[in-house]
Amino acid sequence: MPIEPPTPMAAAFVGHGSPMNAIEDNRFTKTWATLGASLARPRAILVISAHWYIDRTAVTSMVNPRTVHDFGGFPQQLFDVRYPVPGDPELAGEIVDLLKPTAVELDSQGWGLDHGTWSVLVHAFPRADVPVLQLSINAGQPFDWHFALGAKLAPLRKRNILILGSGNVVHNLRAMDLSKPDVGFDWARRFDSDVRAILTNHPADIVAIRRHPDFQRAQPTPDHFMPLLYVAGLADAEERPLEVLADGFSYGAISMTCYGLDVPNLGVARPAPASHRDADAGPATLS
Repeated sequence: MPIEPPTPMAAAFVGHGSPMNAIEDNRFTKTWATLGASLARPRAILVISAHWYIDRTAVTSMVNPRTVHDFGGFPQQLFDVRYPVPGDPELAGEIVDLLKPTAVELDSQGWGLDHGTWSVLVHAFPRADVPVLQLSINAGQPFDWHFALGAKLAPLRKRNILILGSGNVVHNLRAMDLSKPDVGFDWARRFDSDVRAILTNHPADIVAIRRHPDFQRAQPTPDHFMPLLYVAGLADAEERPLEVLADGFSYGAISMTCYGLDVPNLGVARPAPASHRDADAGPATLS
């Protein structure tokens, strides 16, 4: 009898929002904790974070990646956070080989784990005992290039590697209204809803999202959107859509929507479509 292929490890995109989520207990951090608890232990975690946005493609290859505090103006408690997780230089080499002919640089000391990674993983994998690597976002490449690179990562899932994109579908810091912590502005909700319609039906269409009339407002710079392209590429490689894991907004102009591929049923109600929710409604719960 033919040997059945191993069940692939899940993949997910997480709307990570403010760095303060690392030290807060809210409905979003509970989402991340539930996600981590729902999965079998991965061999390692590969994160594509919005905050490693550089002029080349690189993968962290250090034995002990440092916790990068890539922000300012936050309480000392946040700067005191450390996520002392191991790296995996052997896996970094596998990723270099897998992505050929794309040139991938091994980064053994320049970066580490930024808050797009550790602010989520301190909740999802609080014991910090699963190796973690980051793959940079090459700022000089177009959306279809990143989507295709995400699809090339698909074999890692059968090697028990959890692939995690970390950014935000809507990310406009200048438009935020701090008096509206759980609200999405109309344009933000409209863009988030249209992205959802694409990803839950035909993920390959996401590469054309820059033509959306609200794109520039939703993403003044594209760095927080690009991690989603990698997870969409993985879904397209499987010829399946993504599922919504959680949704909601922060301060009018930040979408916290999360998507998953082969994520186990997390046991709570599916969020309502963003277009059907009141502008003053708070974030929905997990799907």
